[in-house]
Amino acid sequence: MTDEFYTAATARILRLTILIGVAGALVAFAWRGPRAGGGFLTGAAISYVSLLSWKNLADSLGASAKPPARASAALLGSRYLIAAAIIYVIFKITGITLGAVFAGLLASLAAVLLEILYEVAFLRT
Repeated sequence: MTDEFYTAATARILRLTILIGVAGALVAFAWRGPRAGGGFLTGAAISYVSLLSWKNLADSLGASAKPPARASAALLGSRYLIAAAIIYVIFKITGITLGAVFAGLLASLAAVLLEILYEVAFLRT
């Protein structure tokens, strides 16, 4: 795998995560109302931030010249606690649908699966 392939694949995954988050929020809004749409969008945003933290960790462990930051590793390790706290506060303040938040958390997983299908279908070498 080349650096160009990795850069293009991660860029597609990040764009797909945003697209799935927005599309899912619109569907949830139309199907269950604004609380479900907001919940899905919140979960998708947290999923996107988590995906970015994994990408940054992979970049720092790769062939880059700068060493990985300790703060980045600590944030990566504690991100689940931070995400849970954020979800709890948003849930209590806004009353968003918790199931929609959990569904939105799967946005980056869906983006990765779509990227795999894209690579299998279109990038055969």
